[in-house]
Amino acid sequence: MVEFEPAAVERGDLRIEDGRVAARGSGAVAAPGDEVIDVSGKLIIPGLVSAHHHLYSTLLRGTVREQPGFAAEWAALSRLEDALDHDAVQAAAAAGALEGLTSGTTTVFDLHASPRAIAGSLPRVARGLADVGLRAVLGYQVSDRHGAVSREEGLDETISFIARARGRIRGMIGASSCDVLPDDALDGIRAALASTRAQLHLHLGEDPHEEERSKQKYELTGFERLEAHGLVTERTLLAQAVHLAWPELSKVLSLGAWVVHSPRSNMVSQTGAAPAGKFGVKACVGTDTQPLDALAEAQLAWLKARDAGQPIDVLRYLANGHRVASQAFGETIGPLRPGALADLLVFDYRPPTPLTDANLAMHVLSGFSSRHVESVMVDGIWRLWAHKPLAVKAEEVAEAAREATHATCSRIAAQTAGPGPIRPKALSIEAPA
Repeated sequence: MVEFEPAAVERGDLRIEDGRVAARGSGAVAAPGDEVIDVSGKLIIPGLVSAHHHLYSTLLRGTVREQPGFAAEWAALSRLEDALDHDAVQAAAAAGALEGLTSGTTTVFDLHASPRAIAGSLPRVARGLADVGLRAVLGYQVSDRHGAVSREEGLDETISFIARARGRIRGMIGASSCDVLPDDALDGIRAALASTRAQLHLHLGEDPHEEERSKQKYELTGFERLEAHGLVTERTLLAQAVHLAWPELSKVLSLGAWVVHSPRSNMVSQTGAAPAGKFGVKACVGTDTQPLDALAEAQLAWLKARDAGQPIDVLRYLANGHRVASQAFGETIGPLRPGALADLLVFDYRPPTPLTDANLAMHVLSGFSSRHVESVMVDGIWRLWAHKPLAVKAEEVAEAAREATHATCSRIAAQTAGPGPIRPKALSIEAPA
């Protein structure tokens, strides 16, 4: 069995009952009627967590951006969001979740946006996730991009979802970056947090021009506005933080917020290199618009930070994913100890060199891969067994996503050609025949 922080590699047995780790080690004795599974020679690893993701971006897979840079990437996402309907939302969630399952990511914090189909969108994301079997925390990305009415609909959708969400799926308050959130929107978010006691999840410091725009509109930076409204707390997830000045990042850390690092997405959008080595003790990884593979994200985060001369503790980044998930669910997620929720991986990794507590991090970085994920348990239920999903058929999930992409591409084309505001052309999509 493997745990990330403190690093531990030990031999032993686990007993799972009612979705939890019931016993470990000498206390893990099979009871009459128990199913006994022999995983000799394999590793048992806590399921991984992506603390920032956009499942709907799965439908952008394979598209070609016609221009480089963050502005083009943002425009591509915006056009996709504007074209989503409920069927596309669910199909994208299922396809993205299945990628996560097969790569060992068992919990995802998903920030959703579908401004033409807001009401009922989060339940459709949840349905796609539930079909596959992942654990998730969902929030609608509140934004003023389509006006105050759309913004309030997004906030209402999240509040309503939080009230109903149970089991493996929970809710959080989501928001876009501060430069598209006026003061009354921030007031509304603060009120929603007070009434729901949920986490807050939003972007900060991702766009190179975010600070400039915020100062022009409000005479304050995005962080200063969040701080003034009391929105940076120990239950806040700040995604990206690429362009935060050190004094502001220092305040973020002192206020106890989570900082979510997404290096693959930062590189794809060319938004810049985040100073991950300065992200403090509550830093974790998020997969953003890239495939839902938290292990690959953590590995690249370490490589990028090492290359910049600012090394990070990759095991802490992974363990912090468990901590932020535990905070969201009010349960222990991650450590394979009695009472913890049973989210785990059977990892068929046969190390060519000794694997110990002392060198676990280097095995994670230079040996571990999603190809070693053999089976996945979420909430005590096997969701992947011998590399095969048990609750869905992979080809049916993929086909539904392809059909959703075809319909979404048609709507994008109609929006670009039809009347109404002109949107920047930022990607080229060939709809499948």
